Amino acid sequence: MRSKLVLPMFMLLSSIGYTHNVLASDYYSIKSPVQRVYFVEPKDGAIVGNEVKVVMGVEGMEIKPAGAVVDNTGHHHLLIDAQQQLNAGEAVPTGSNKHLHFGKGQTETSVKLAPGTHTLTLQFANGAHVSYGEKMRSTINVTVK
Repeated sequence: MRSKLVLPMFMLLSSIGYTHNVLASDYYSIKSPVQRVYFVEPKDGAIVGNEVKVVMGVEGMEIKPAGAVVDNTGHHHLLIDAQQQLNAGEAVPTGSNKHLHFGKGQTETSVKLAPGTHTLTLQFANGAHVSYGEKMRSTINVTVK
């Protein structure tokens, strides 16, 4: 009687362990489908001093320095009071103090702003400074006292 239970019990325990391992590996391989860029600091509507600390975040993509164009990677650009909103595939403008490039992969900076209300737009772009467009853009307003 004992030998008749050993094999079925062994098979049951083996399959339970296997199922558990498959579920665990599936869980750890799931990647977030969300891709977004956001301001960690300051928050939208914040009242700030004239030197504003800006901390930039990204989800669902990896920060890499400018240079190589690799899928799902890029770096931040900060547009200050810029009227233009970049579409996917458009290059981020250069040569202006209103378009700051963080091509080394930086995630924070400090900017000096005059008193008043300012619009800050965070735009994520690939290694060639080509915008990912609206899905990787975030805009906030801050008031400098």
